[in-house]
Amino acid sequence: MTMYVERNKRARKYLRNCKRLPAGDTGGVQLLLIQTVDPLGKQGEIVEVKGGYAVNYLIPQGLATIATDHHRRMVEKHKAKLVEIQRKRLANLQALADDLKKKSISIEANANEEGHLYGSVGPDEIVKSLRAEGTTLTSDQIRLAGPLKELGLYTVRIYLGNDIESELKVWVVPVVQETK
Repeated sequence: MTMYVERNKRARKYLRNCKRLPAGDTGGVQLLLIQTVDPLGKQGEIVEVKGGYAVNYLIPQGLATIATDHHRRMVEKHKAKLVEIQRKRLANLQALADDLKKKSISIEANANEEGHLYGSVGPDEIVKSLRAEGTTLTSDQIRLAGPLKELGLYTVRIYLGNDIESELKVWVVPVVQETK
């Protein structure tokens, strides 16, 4: 019983010391996005989210800040700079998408005589192979319909963000065994 009371006292003290976040029209928290967050909005937009999402993720990760008048004026003042940064980022993503369309990678896997793999090839193996060639992607950017379970050529979709997608040719080949 005393542990419960002590925990409640700490929680009330924490809430008294916290600054109240500005409430939005629907009861959420109004934030100004510092960086583009795919499901929410683009950089410089004011969005309304739940309090826990704001306090636990967006603000600590540096993705958003509280939407005060000062921050709004700063964003308006630097809007051209933000647009230029976004334009360069999109140009870099588009160049990467064009580069990926020209690439093809080979992934070695153990297979039986019919060409069925003993395991499977997934996004992690594709990312590892791309990293060996100097291209850095994350496994969540690789969009597979399912794991690759047979030898052959596959066309894999890659989502780079900001509605930019590309394709990559992936060859799944048998492991070459050296003979003595």
